[in-house]
Amino acid sequence: MSDSAGSGESGGVTGAGQDAEADNEPPHQAPPLPDGERLEVAETSDEGVPTSAKRPRISEEEQELEQLDKPVKMQETPAQAGLLQKDPASPAQREPLQCGDNGGVGEEVPVSVGGEEECRQNGDGGLDAPLGGEVKPEEEHDSIRSADSPSEGQRLGLDFTQNPQMLTGSWTEYSNVPENYLKGCKWAPDGSCILTNSADNVLRLYNLPPEIYSYNWDMLPEMSPVLRMAEGDTIYDYCWYPKMSSLDADTCFLASSSRDNPVHVWDAFYGEVRASFRPYNHLDELTAAHSLCFSPDGTQLYCGFDKTVRVFYTERPGRDCEERPTVVKKQGQSGIISCFGFSPCQSVYACGSYSRCAGLYSCQDGTLLALLPTRHHGGLTHLLFSPDGNYLYTGGRKDPEILCWDLREPGKVVFSLKRNVATNQRIYFDLDLSGRYLLSGNTEGVVSVWDTLTAPPDANEELLQPQLRFQAHWDCTNGVSIHPFMPLLATSSGQRQFPWPGESEGDSASEDEGGEAVMSPPEVRQDNALSLWWAGPLGPAPEGDPEPPLVQPADTD
Repeated sequence: MSDSAGSGESGGVTGAGQDAEADNEPPHQAPPLPDGERLEVAETSDEGVPTSAKRPRISEEEQELEQLDKPVKMQETPAQAGLLQKDPASPAQREPLQCGDNGGVGEEVPVSVGGEEECRQNGDGGLDAPLGGEVKPEEEHDSIRSADSPSEGQRLGLDFTQNPQMLTGSWTEYSNVPENYLKGCKWAPDGSCILTNSADNVLRLYNLPPEIYSYNWDMLPEMSPVLRMAEGDTIYDYCWYPKMSSLDADTCFLASSSRDNPVHVWDAFYGEVRASFRPYNHLDELTAAHSLCFSPDGTQLYCGFDKTVRVFYTERPGRDCEERPTVVKKQGQSGIISCFGFSPCQSVYACGSYSRCAGLYSCQDGTLLALLPTRHHGGLTHLLFSPDGNYLYTGGRKDPEILCWDLREPGKVVFSLKRNVATNQRIYFDLDLSGRYLLSGNTEGVVSVWDTLTAPPDANEELLQPQLRFQAHWDCTNGVSIHPFMPLLATSSGQRQFPWPGESEGDSASEDEGGEAVMSPPEVRQDNALSLWWAGPLGPAPEGDPEPPLVQPADTD
């Protein structure tokens, strides 16, 4: 597993060398590479162990970082300033996941809300590091930021008054296998790399391109994965260890669950399976988890099953776990637990299930605290807490609504957000670190941006209109992930394409006597790609006339 995953041969997928340009390919392919230059992939040492990709030209990138600090308006802490002065030959600079010193990669940025640390659903956790990576006092102090600070939005630099600009992406990687559509993307908690899931059951890890820091966007090549981790069957869910830091190899891992397999913990340096958690059912048969989520401090791994949540301790791989049934004496939350979310301010977690409802539970013993009303039309596929912990956002499959629940009055829907979800596919949505902007794709490939601050304070299930809509992909945009501290978006696209009646039939069935086709399939725009978008202030204007925007805003109703 480790050799194939690290060398890029797992799943029979290669990263470059094929032209994915088609007649209906969206016009957002990155510029071609110069002659003689090739994409950087995972290197292999003399012992045959892949060392993953490193960023070249350390000294040049440090100069690029100084140029980035001003437009992104990031606050440089003393710890970050010291990070920029490391010797290029030091172990921290040679870490495979280290995408170069980017003024904060490798440092967690939890947010202080009411005196308690915030733990974002897609990464940022508390300050305890159970698996090595002891947090130093000065790093503790430097990493704490206030969510109520007026400089929070400036530090992120998100600007949705205009369409995000397409930077680069990866599409050739997914053209080697037919219908290899993506199933989501997730930034690492330290922002150094991004993880994708696709239909070929391979998790791919991409480093953040170094050119992004210097605004050299015209020279951005197509991205190529530095690691490929192949599961044995359909991947149900995957998640990052919330304390992941590319400066500490012990914290660089992720978990995934696939059909008929135990939960695997993958080493994010070399693509090897580091540990396994084996859940068994009442018949002592191995059963697969349908959803995964680490606790904010990373000490526990929550796994969702039918009417049951099993809690494993991260430091104790194996089969020992705590079972927490969600239905007791025919009362509670039924159905398969399909998604998790942890409150950033209280010891509470939320479970979504395919029974179309969500429940709130105590982290200590799994006691059911509240069961939200069944308002969704389809099973829940994703949920998120707001950074202040007062609201919970839920979305379901074949359900056009994202509902915002006020947890101070459980059962009250503050407002709803409309998106088009016409299939059972899991379509993610994401909140920025301040909790202001919520982004989601839809079945048509359009990404909508909602400003939650524009909702009336006393709204009662009012429909909130999007601030911005733009066409990110030609096919379904199923994944949206916001970078932890930079104005970068990652989107993933694709969906299962069913053959049109007559495609699989023989010539005699598909043609009439005159040789004309009886039924021609409609135009199918397949777009299986990972894309990176810049959603912040632009850099220095180039000489000459500026180029037209890459995408045009979609018509809003």
